[in-house]
Amino acid sequence: MTQKESALRVDFVNGAVAHRLRFGGGRGQDLPKAMGLRAGKTPKIIDATAGLGRDAFLLASLGAEVTMIERSAQMHALLLDGMARAKAEGGEFAGITARMRLLHGDAKDLLPGLGGEAILIDPMHPPRKNSALVKKELRQVREIVGTDEDAADLLRVALQSASKRVVLKWPAKADPIEGVRPCSHQIIGKSTRYDVFMLG
Repeated sequence: MTQKESALRVDFVNGAVAHRLRFGGGRGQDLPKAMGLRAGKTPKIIDATAGLGRDAFLLASLGAEVTMIERSAQMHALLLDGMARAKAEGGEFAGITARMRLLHGDAKDLLPGLGGEAILIDPMHPPRKNSALVKKELRQVREIVGTDEDAADLLRVALQSASKRVVLKWPAKADPIEGVRPCSHQIIGKSTRYDVFMLG
């Protein structure tokens, strides 16, 4: 592992994740709304592209059982380490991580056998059209996991596998992924949008 990559770590206890846990706005945030979390409704969720695990942690903090899938062995190891440290922290953090399960493998192979109600897909986003540098952390993730050229294939598998909805997390101004049916509705934030595909 290079020096640059070794600086990358999954941290659920400090920094941005802890701040979002305290002050994020609960189920009123765009992601929980997109995933179908509302009063009396807490779907079983699969995060098919776990990455740094932040979205899964947020959803688990709101009571959802979340199965994370990560195909990069290096990211999978970082996630395991981050979950172990959060569990060791005890209290609220241990309770949240108890609702998170991590699988190693290709989501296209695993999704058909998992039967999730709601599936979240957050592939590596296309290069930005402006020249603003992507955050160092996300550049490091991209170096590890690559460019997710099979995002359209994954989305199609998810649409066949989920029972209630599939949500694509995507840059607010990016073109839709080609070769996939139009979404049912969108939740659009400042820099991110959620394309929601309702099923059933």
